[in-house]
Amino acid sequence: MMNVKKVMIIGGGIGGLVTALHLAQSEISVQIFESVEEIRELGVGINLLPHAVRVLANLGLIEELEKVGLPTAELIYHNKYGQRIWAEPRGIAAGYRWPQYSLLRGKLQMLFLQSVKDRLGEKAVVTGHHLAAFQTGEHGVEASFVNRKTGALLGTRQADILIGADGIHSAVRRSLYPNEGIPKFSGRMLWRGITRADSFLTGRSMIMAGHQDQKFVAYPACPLTASHGASLINWIAELRVGGDAPPRNDWNRLADKRDFAPAFSNWRFDWLDVEKLIQQTSLVYEFPMVDRDPLPRWSFGRVTLLGDAAHPMYPIGSNGASQAILDAEALGQALARNPDAISALAQYEEVRMKPTAAIVQSNREMGPEKVMQIVEERAPHGFAKLEDVIARTELEQISTQYKRLAGFDPDLLNKHGAFDRGGVSET
Repeated sequence: MMNVKKVMIIGGGIGGLVTALHLAQSEISVQIFESVEEIRELGVGINLLPHAVRVLANLGLIEELEKVGLPTAELIYHNKYGQRIWAEPRGIAAGYRWPQYSLLRGKLQMLFLQSVKDRLGEKAVVTGHHLAAFQTGEHGVEASFVNRKTGALLGTRQADILIGADGIHSAVRRSLYPNEGIPKFSGRMLWRGITRADSFLTGRSMIMAGHQDQKFVAYPACPLTASHGASLINWIAELRVGGDAPPRNDWNRLADKRDFAPAFSNWRFDWLDVEKLIQQTSLVYEFPMVDRDPLPRWSFGRVTLLGDAAHPMYPIGSNGASQAILDAEALGQALARNPDAISALAQYEEVRMKPTAAIVQSNREMGPEKVMQIVEERAPHGFAKLEDVIARTELEQISTQYKRLAGFDPDLLNKHGAFDRGGVSET
C-alpha cells in the first residue's frame, strides 16, 4: 500500500510540471508552488532529445508536442571558418523511435502547464508562493510560504514528500546545503536571440561553429514559421570573458550587441551569415555560463531535488531540460514501485545521481563539442583535408561516448517501450 498520497513540488518549470504529470499517473495528489505571480511564455530556444521525447510520448503529449516542436534533421559541427567537421542525422533520421525537437522554451512550458491543469485541476498550480522554509517529521513535510514581492506570510502546507524543482538558485537546495555558495562561473558569457530569417541548410539543421573560447550555435525552432518557408532561428553567441559572473539580478538582462557582435563580424559562411543574423535581432539577452558541483546526496528523508536544482549543467549537448524530464520519469517510477516514501526517494537518487554527475563533468570538458576544440588546436588556420586533422573514427568515438553517457544511445534507447506501474517494459 503506497503511503505517498500527497506531494509538494517547489518550482513550476519544465522539471516540476513533468514530475506532476508522472505522479498523477499513480493517483498521487500533487500541488506545484511557484514564486512568480504568473507563469508566462518566456525564454528562447531549447532542444528535446529522443530519450526525453520518449518520456513525453508515454505521457500522451506527443500530438501537442508536434504542434510546437520542429523535428531536428541534423547536427553539424564547424570550425570558425564554417568548414564542416562532423555531421550526423538526428531523431527519426538517425534511427531513433522518437524525434528530436527544436522549439521555444516558453511554448514547451505552457504545453506542460496546460496539461497539468487539465489533468490535475486548476488548483494544482499555486503561483505567488515563494518557499520560506520547510521542516520534516516522521509522517510528512510542512512548508511555509511568503509573497516574494510583498513579504506577506502565506501560511503553511503539508504533504508526504517535498520535491525541490526550483532551478539553479533552488531554495530547497540552499536549505539542504546552506554553505554551498553561488553557482560556478565558467568564464564564458552567452548572448541569445531569436530572429525570423531565411532558412539555412536543410531548414531543420542545428549548427555549431567555433571553439570553446568563441562559439556560435543556431537552429530553427518554430514549425509554423517553417511551414511558411522561413525560419525562426534561435541563436547563441559565446565568448570567453574571464573574471567573475555578473550578479544574479543581471542574469537574463537585455544586452548591448557591441559587447559581443564585433567578435563575429567576419563570420559569414556560404550557408549562414552570422553577422547579419545578429544585426537583424531586435532583443538579445545575456547569461553567464554556470553550473554547480555534483552533490553527495539529493534526498534527505522526505525531501529530494530534481532538474537544475539537483544537477545544473552547462548548456552543452542539448541536455539540460531532457535530463530534468528523465528525472521526473525516474522519480515517478520509484514512487510507483516502492510504497515507502523515504525508500522511494533514495531509490530515485541512486538511479539518477551518478549519471547526471557524469554529464556535468563531461559538459565542463565540452562534451561532444570537443571535436571543435580539437580541430581549433590542431588546425587554427583551417584545413584543406579534414582527415589530415582528425580521423573519422575519433569523431565517431566522441559522438558515441556522449550519447551513451547521456542516455540516448539509439540501440539502447530503442529497446524501451511504454511506462507502466511495474516499470519500463521492453517491446
